[in-house]
Amino acid sequence: MIQIILEHQNELIKALSETGILLLLSIASAIFIGGPFGILLVISKPGGIKENRFVYNTLNILVNIVRSFPFLLFIIFMIPVTRFIVGTSLGTLAASIPMAVVAASLYSRFVEQALLEVPKEIIDTALSLGASTKEVVFNFYLVEARSSLVLGLTSAIVSFISYSTVMGVVGGGGIGDFAMVYGYQRWEMDIMYTTIFIMIIIVQFIQFFGNHIANKLDRR
Repeated sequence: MIQIILEHQNELIKALSETGILLLLSIASAIFIGGPFGILLVISKPGGIKENRFVYNTLNILVNIVRSFPFLLFIIFMIPVTRFIVGTSLGTLAASIPMAVVAASLYSRFVEQALLEVPKEIIDTALSLGASTKEVVFNFYLVEARSSLVLGLTSAIVSFISYSTVMGVVGGGGIGDFAMVYGYQRWEMDIMYTTIFIMIIIVQFIQFFGNHIANKLDRR
């Protein structure tokens, strides 16, 4: 295994850097797009603190549509959009577009679930004390759900790693593409197993780190 890593270190570094770019852009999309979407789903739902059926139904349908696509088909479906945004449908940057859309959709559901777990009594108390919508969201919902939000993001990142392995379809590179090109297509199973081992280590580290932070933030 060490010998394989040394022999292909340049290709591995390139593949890992491509996967890193895909993950960073996906995480950013999850937090800055999926996060607000999840909050809107909770506060605009029937019975929410800012009930708005049009906003809720629109977001709910959009999120469900994106999540219902098999990821490989979604990549192909997004090719015209990707080409319009970045000017090409090939490469790591182009591959990040469908990844970002799926990331936002996936994490919005994690955020929604985490916020819905906040006891209703806490929100009712905040409203009775005259808290504004912004104060309820930032001082109560997000504070009370912060541990669950971190766990949700951790699970989402693990899913992003899985999604990134098929980015070779659109020339996005990454560790999965490395395994296919240098391992599967050449029938060099040792390279395949080494790549899988590296991915397991990465996932284990992310899960451990996410669980550690969540435990630190858990106030229960």
